[in-house]
Amino acid sequence: MRITRRNTIRILGAGSLGLLSGGFTFPPAGKRHIITLSFDDGFEKSSIKTAEIYEKYGLSGCINVIANAHLRGSELPDEYHNWPVGDFNLWNELKRRGHEIMPHSYKHTNLTEVPLEEAEDLVSRCIDVFNKELVDFRAEASVFNLPYNASTPELEDYLKTRFRAIRTHGDAVNPLPSEGLFRLGCTSFGPESIDKHLVETIHRFLEGPSGWLIYNTHGLDDEGWGPLSSGVLDELLDKLTGMEDVEVLPVIPALDSV
Repeated sequence: MRITRRNTIRILGAGSLGLLSGGFTFPPAGKRHIITLSFDDGFEKSSIKTAEIYEKYGLSGCINVIANAHLRGSELPDEYHNWPVGDFNLWNELKRRGHEIMPHSYKHTNLTEVPLEEAEDLVSRCIDVFNKELVDFRAEASVFNLPYNASTPELEDYLKTRFRAIRTHGDAVNPLPSEGLFRLGCTSFGPESIDKHLVETIHRFLEGPSGWLIYNTHGLDDEGWGPLSSGVLDELLDKLTGMEDVEVLPVIPALDSV
């Protein structure tokens, strides 16, 4: 068999189910741990599968989509976006089913690499698309998931006038939700399978004090940068939903849980 990135991911994914065979250590008594897996880029097959797995456990997924990615002729930011994406028919369906659908930019531009005026325009264009296409969307009640988790203080000041919160670079273990919490840090891993890194990150988090872990995921199985095996996601949610004082939440429900 010719070794390709896709084959490598499938081989790794098939062996990753054993990562959870021993389970997790239960968190210290009285410590609250919130976990958000924040799925970027809106790959169609992955998003549908992610929603199905979350629904199996009565959970809501956190799916962040590029506003113009579904349009004919839209440019791919890089090779890690070379898979079919969903459109707003799908995003509205998933939203009706209880999943969080949030903006992940207008066209996945690194907003720190363009003038601030251009970055602000791209954010406004993204909001315009969501206002038009996503039912009941309100930017001021939403989270903007920055492309490449890249931001500057000036850009963050602007985003604070438009959104309830942003997800960007920084410590992945955030403080527990509180009134006015705006800037949310996260971690990620790639471009190969994130299975081992994700499981180890969650394990360390659960051993520590109260907090809110945000892990930036992308596609499932062989889609996207740093894909997660669907079998590992399934088993992971099975383990976490059986743990006391552990909550698996999208961003806005987490912020609302103050």
